[in-house]
Amino acid sequence: MSAVKSVTVNKLRTFLSLFGITIGIFCIISVFTVLDWMEKSVRDSISSMGSNVVYVQKFPWSFDNDLKWWDIIKWPTVSMNEYQAVKKRSAKTEYVSFLVAKSDRLKYKNNVANDAVLAAVTDDMEKVVLFEIAKGRYFSPSDYMSGSSVAVLGAEVAERLFGETEPVGKVITMSGGFKATVIGVLKKEGKGALSLSNIDQITIIPMNFGRNFINLRNRFVDSQMIIRAKPGVSVQELTDELTMILRAARRLKPAEVSNFSINNSKMLSQGFEAAFKGINIGGGIIGAFAILVGGFGIANIMFVSVRERTNIIGIQKALGAKKGFILQQFLTESVILSLAGGILGLLMIFIGSLVVNYLYELNMHLTVGNIALALVISGLIGIIAGYAPASAAARMNPVDAIGFSF
Repeated sequence: MSAVKSVTVNKLRTFLSLFGITIGIFCIISVFTVLDWMEKSVRDSISSMGSNVVYVQKFPWSFDNDLKWWDIIKWPTVSMNEYQAVKKRSAKTEYVSFLVAKSDRLKYKNNVANDAVLAAVTDDMEKVVLFEIAKGRYFSPSDYMSGSSVAVLGAEVAERLFGETEPVGKVITMSGGFKATVIGVLKKEGKGALSLSNIDQITIIPMNFGRNFINLRNRFVDSQMIIRAKPGVSVQELTDELTMILRAARRLKPAEVSNFSINNSKMLSQGFEAAFKGINIGGGIIGAFAILVGGFGIANIMFVSVRERTNIIGIQKALGAKKGFILQQFLTESVILSLAGGILGLLMIFIGSLVVNYLYELNMHLTVGNIALALVISGLIGIIAGYAPASAAARMNPVDAIGFSF
């Protein structure tokens, strides 16, 4: 009780002690909270790509030491003929879709979406890429075959063009004056640390419609194949088969390097794991310095507290108080201060995360693990920082302590 009384009576000292540890906990836990959000967002994005899906593209997601970027930039883009070759010859493919993307300007009445991502796709896109329809419908087989002038909008594109107006059934205008009727809107994916699919900003149209104003033979066109393996077929098996098909389609000699990239989500996972390990270490070091400053603050305040209460300590010892009681008394005070500072730091992070989520529509949360970590760190800092002054108080000679005066 005396420890609690000391904490409540000396308000300025308590505030100064709390402030140091609060800032320390705020620094380290806010860093870990942001990193946890980033890591979860990235892993969710990678997971949504599918563990049995590969992406045939011009550029690789991870660079081999033998490949140079100035060589890769000369490679041809993925073509419709290669898509047909895979569709015809691959025995390990369950679904394959071809996609060509370009930046475009979309318009509805006076509303304009500049730099929108327009993607012309072949059939089976909905079977290789995971997305949901929030309003309307997706393309039918006849839409693909006939090249119907229809479009499915990402959630953010729909918001920019239509606001509160119902988009389905409305006609949008693309570059060159081409028009398309909106038949569906995709479910909003939300913002994350890394946008891999860009679903919210995309506008999808059938390939046979898009080829009217997209030059598929342009060597700089952004094209790719997305391929899902059959059940029981590993990504490596599918990659090996696709490599043979594509090398044959491009008439590459055995000694020539493959001038295309077959990417998969595992490549991203491996790269990001190493990056997040480094970031976590860096964040821990930054937080450790902040905690160290807070610990020194508590230690200094506790030494002052011991000095001010020397006479009281002498009286307690003269009345029979053991060293353990005096030690426990000051350690309790130190731990209470440290835990209170830690809780205040957590409260600041919680409020900050609510504000950030509201302003930027993120999904950042203070996890149970980080709360537990903050409390454990606070308690340990309280014990470590308070032990030296508490030990000094416990070792005092009662006669000298009673006779002590300022």
